[in-house]
Amino acid sequence: MTNTNLDRLKTLLAEVDDLRKASTILFWDQRVMMPPGGAQARAEALATVGRLTHEKFISQEIGDLLGELDEGDYDYESLEASLIRVTRRDYEKAVRVPPELTGEMRHSAAIALSAWGPAKQNSDFKALLPHLERNLELRRRYVECFPKQAETYDVLLDDYEPLMKTAEVRAIFDTLKEELRPLIREVADAGEVDSSFLHGDFDVQKQREFAFRVVRQFGFTDDEWRLDETPHPFMSSPGEGDIRLTTNYRPTELNSIFASMHEFGHGIYERGVAPELHRTPLGTGVSLGVHESQSRSWENLIGRSRAFWRHFYPSLQETFSEQLGEVDEEAFYRAVNKVHPSLIRIEADEVTYNMHIILRFELEQELIEGRLAPKDLPQAWGERMHEYLGIDVPDDARGVLQDMHWAGGSLGYFPTYSLGNVISVQIWERLKEDVGDVDDQMERGEFGEIREWLRSHLYVLGRKFTPQETIERVTGSRIDSRPYVRYLREKLAPQHA
Repeated sequence: MTNTNLDRLKTLLAEVDDLRKASTILFWDQRVMMPPGGAQARAEALATVGRLTHEKFISQEIGDLLGELDEGDYDYESLEASLIRVTRRDYEKAVRVPPELTGEMRHSAAIALSAWGPAKQNSDFKALLPHLERNLELRRRYVECFPKQAETYDVLLDDYEPLMKTAEVRAIFDTLKEELRPLIREVADAGEVDSSFLHGDFDVQKQREFAFRVVRQFGFTDDEWRLDETPHPFMSSPGEGDIRLTTNYRPTELNSIFASMHEFGHGIYERGVAPELHRTPLGTGVSLGVHESQSRSWENLIGRSRAFWRHFYPSLQETFSEQLGEVDEEAFYRAVNKVHPSLIRIEADEVTYNMHIILRFELEQELIEGRLAPKDLPQAWGERMHEYLGIDVPDDARGVLQDMHWAGGSLGYFPTYSLGNVISVQIWERLKEDVGDVDDQMERGEFGEIREWLRSHLYVLGRKFTPQETIERVTGSRIDSRPYVRYLREKLAPQHA
C-alpha cells in the first residue's frame, strides 16, 4: 500500500542527507587537501551548509508529515516504522536548536580546527585557547536548548550515544578503572617487554604499500575506497560507494598500519549499511560507541592477534628486513601488544587506552559544568595523567593539544571510544561462536566470512534500532564490561605469568 505522506517524507529526508554529505566532503577536504589559507572561506561554507541542512530538516512540512504518520501502522522491524521512529526523535531534538546556532557552531569548529594544527605543531595552548572558549560557550548555549537533564553532560553524550546517560557511562568506567589499574601494575611488575625494534627507520613508502596490502585483504577496493594521509586519522563517507580513510605515516615507527586498520573498521561499517537505508537518517552507524567497536575490532581483535600476524608477519619482516630480520614472530606479537603507559592516546595499548579516555570524559564534564576553566586544562590534564598513568606531560603538543576533537567542538564524543572497546568484545565473542574457525581463517589471510558475519548481523541494520537494541540483537545482552576485562586478562596472562 502506497503512503504518499511517507513517500514525501523520504524525498525531503533524502535532500537533507545530500546536504549533510556535502558537509562531509567539505570537512574531508579541509583535513586532507585544503591549503591552510582557505580556513576562513571553508568555515563560512560549512556554516552555511550546516544552517541550511538544519533549516530544511526542521521545516514545517517535515513536522506536519511526522504528525500525520504513525509508526504503529507498520511492523516494528520494518524500514517504515524505523524511519518514522528515528526521524521523529531526531526532529524533536533538532527543532529545539536555532539554525543560526548550528551555523555558529560549524563556523567556530572550522576556524578552531584550522588553528589547532599550528597550535599543536608549536605546542602553544594559548594560541588555541580563545577557540576552545568560544566552542565551549556555544556548546553551553546548545545545552540550554534542551530540558534540564540529571546531568548537563547528558545532552552532549546523547548526540553521540543516543539514549545513554552519563551515570551509565560512569558506572562502566568506574568498573574499568577498578579492574584495569591493578592489571597495569601487574604487567609492569612482570618486567618490560622489548619493543625497541618497533622504533627506527621505517621507509614511509614501504609503510604505505604494506598498509594498502592489509586493507585490500580486509575488503578495500579502488572503485569505492580511498586511503589518504592526514595529521589526525579519521574516516568519512560522503555517499554510498564512497569510503574515505586517512592514516598518518611516521618514518620512525609502524603505527600507520594499526591506524589504517582502525579506520578500515569504521569504513566497512558504513559500507555494509543496507542499501535501502541510504539517503535516510537510518543510513549510517547506530552510534559512535558501536562504530568504535568496529574500528577497535579490526585494529585490535583482528590486527593485534597472533593469527593475524602468523599470516602477515613474514611479509612485514621481508619488507623491513633490516629492522625486523632478526626479530621472531612471537617477539613481534608481544611488542605490538605491550602494555606500557604512554603520552599519546592513539598510540596507547589496549589496556592503558581506556585511562586516556576516562581522563577526557572527566575533564569534559568539568568543563561543561563550569568546574574547570579552559585556561586550566593543561594543568588538570597533567595532574590526571600523573594520577592515572604515572606519566609527567612534557609539553602541550603531547598533552592537551594531541586530539582535534575539542577544537572541532566535539564534547561528548570521547567516552564512545572506550564504550567501543567494551562492545567490540561482546560482538567478537558472538562472532566466534557462530563462525567457529576464526583464527584459522585469519592465519590463511581470509577475512571474507568475518566481514560477512559482521555485515549481515550488524552493519545492515544502520540506525533502524536504538544502540542498546542493536547491541542486544547482535550479542544477546546489554553493554557489559566483563567480557572485555576477561579478554584483556586472558590475552596478557602469558606475558606476565
